[in-house]
Amino acid sequence: MRVMIIAISGLITGLALIYSGVINVAASNPHSALTEWVLSTASDHSIRYHAKDIKAPSVDDRVMVLAGFHHYQEMCVGCHLAPGIESSEIRKGLMPTPPKLQEAAKEWTPAELFWVIKNGVKMTGMPAWGATHSDKKIWDIVAFVKQLPHMTAGQYKAMVVAAGPEHDDDE
Repeated sequence: MRVMIIAISGLITGLALIYSGVINVAASNPHSALTEWVLSTASDHSIRYHAKDIKAPSVDDRVMVLAGFHHYQEMCVGCHLAPGIESSEIRKGLMPTPPKLQEAAKEWTPAELFWVIKNGVKMTGMPAWGATHSDKKIWDIVAFVKQLPHMTAGQYKAMVVAAGPEHDDDE
């Protein structure tokens, strides 16, 4: 009986907090350490669980990397940055802050990156690109992202210049 009273009291308190509006959901307000840990841990384990049966193709193909660069430049660089790009307007307003893929790509397998790009991640701003991109295009993006940790700012800039003025961040 005591456990039931405690559970009901906790539920009522939780609902009162939710409906009161005192919980600040503003993206300009950082998460508490506990919230950050819960979201990060749940996300990491969910991605690994859901990607475990995905069979990744070889992502070392230069054609895939180049195709992936074009998609990355169009859709990803504003949030996830690139070698030589330290910040962006959109990134400054996102909570949680998106990972810098030049660093984070080392931690994820190609299958895990594929799953994230295809399915997105709830409550992070990461869209599910599978709604608009074929699996082949997503694997191209994965191929490029896996190259980011090995890429210098000069190498990235050379790719931007080679892609033409519509991809140049300096304009």
